[in-house]
Amino acid sequence: MSWNKRLLETPIIGDITKKIVSAKASREAHSISDHFTEFLQPHVAVDQALKEEAFKIRHNVYCEELAFEDVRDNGQETDEFDHQSIFSLIKHIPSETFTSCVRLVTSNGPNELLPIEKYCMGSITNENLSPKRFNRAEIAEISRLAVKSDFRRRKADSFKGSGTGVISEISYSETELRCFPFIAIGLYMAAATMGMNTGIRHVYVMMEPRLARSMKFIGITFQQLGEPVNYHGLRAPYYINPEIFMKNLSPGFKSLYKTIEKDICLQLNQLDLT
Repeated sequence: MSWNKRLLETPIIGDITKKIVSAKASREAHSISDHFTEFLQPHVAVDQALKEEAFKIRHNVYCEELAFEDVRDNGQETDEFDHQSIFSLIKHIPSETFTSCVRLVTSNGPNELLPIEKYCMGSITNENLSPKRFNRAEIAEISRLAVKSDFRRRKADSFKGSGTGVISEISYSETELRCFPFIAIGLYMAAATMGMNTGIRHVYVMMEPRLARSMKFIGITFQQLGEPVNYHGLRAPYYINPEIFMKNLSPGFKSLYKTIEKDICLQLNQLDLT
């Protein structure tokens, strides 16, 4: 066990350490929020062209890089749930490049299942929070989150040939590089905004437990509904609702959320949800 992990798990000291880490992340979020609108802009896919941008990003990540799905001739990854989904993307403003995407899968009735209901329902052991207990119009699933490799900040990115692209210190400024780790967080916040502003009350997601733990550091506290299963890697079912999301979000990240919410809400008015 690493020294850092031992320290975090030590009673009292671990609690203090976690608070220090969380406070540092919150202060960082204030700075990130200030720069977010300068370099990154959230978009709702209000037309087919923007939807296709999302499908291309998904193809890049899910088909070409991770090989979770077969490569498509048209370079776009789509599936049966797209017709019942709302999509969001984040654009890198200086390069006019879409960096990432996410979708919020909704349901208009019993014939429109969420992906988690169709493929992973057996993994949900908390029956009180099962999707079948709620109004179909009020449930949704965060799904198909994808971030292009050249907009991820990982230790391996310093090596030539990592993934499908390498972050170049020449191409991106230091401030921009500090924003990139927050792209995935921004996507979850965009999905939350799309849900809360379209009547969604109960949100599900299949994610890696380590990602859920990372999200908890900044106050996005997903409730685990069952044990991890093998679904494109080791993933577990999680649940969140607007009250949990807003209650636990740390002050610094609330600033980032408000920035994203403003942009998303303006664009949702252009979206035909009928």
